[in-house]
Amino acid sequence: MEQSYGEFAYTYDMFMDNIPYKEWGEYLVGLLKENNISDGLIADLGCGTGTITEFLANEGYDMIGIDLSEDMLNVALDKKYESGNDILYLNQDMREFELYGTVRAIVSVCDSMNYILEDSELLQVFKLVNNYLDPAGIFIFDMTTEAKYKSVGEGVIAENREDASFIWENTYFYDKKVNRYDITIFEKGDDGRYDKYEETHYQKVYSVSRVKELLTEAGLEFVAVYNALTHNEPDGESERIYFVAREKQK
Repeated sequence: MEQSYGEFAYTYDMFMDNIPYKEWGEYLVGLLKENNISDGLIADLGCGTGTITEFLANEGYDMIGIDLSEDMLNVALDKKYESGNDILYLNQDMREFELYGTVRAIVSVCDSMNYILEDSELLQVFKLVNNYLDPAGIFIFDMTTEAKYKSVGEGVIAENREDASFIWENTYFYDKKVNRYDITIFEKGDDGRYDKYEETHYQKVYSVSRVKELLTEAGLEFVAVYNALTHNEPDGESERIYFVAREKQK
């Protein structure tokens, strides 16, 4: 199922200013360096507005950002022009992404992989990752867990800012292990009136064991899974987890 951010892309960073991107970026760099990747070309799958892509570029990596949403990439391009970082952005679906050659690592954070709703499609993403990694290249991605979705359950979040407001309605379908959220955005125009936009997004829960199976089937070698921002194994209370996998002899 194709999903991408539309108008919400232009207010996304405003409403996500509570996300600890700096800590996420530092943790990601730590994992990369632990796997002997301190420089070189990296692809960021589901890069969104480019916050993590920019962070890694500032750390000295050569970056490619890939996202399905043209609107999110427009915001990312604004950041690129402001920072001066030489980042290549590609408007592609991660289930069908194409690169010009291989890369040292591929990363994906902020639960981009949860947007893949079918096992067969997640397997396809993993196969493409394996195809575009250098020999022994590293793949690092995070996922939101069922514990997180259950903690939110049936809930509504609303925020009002000076130039925009949003209502976030969340529903978790226990039987399908799918989370749905409906976003309503009210954005103030130049004339002082508010425009209304609505979007619906779905995310799926994958068990650690199933992800391991799909990584192996795609030809990747499973390396580790961690509770977010730690080197501890995840448990039933972990709300975000990170996987590390390696290209294994194409």
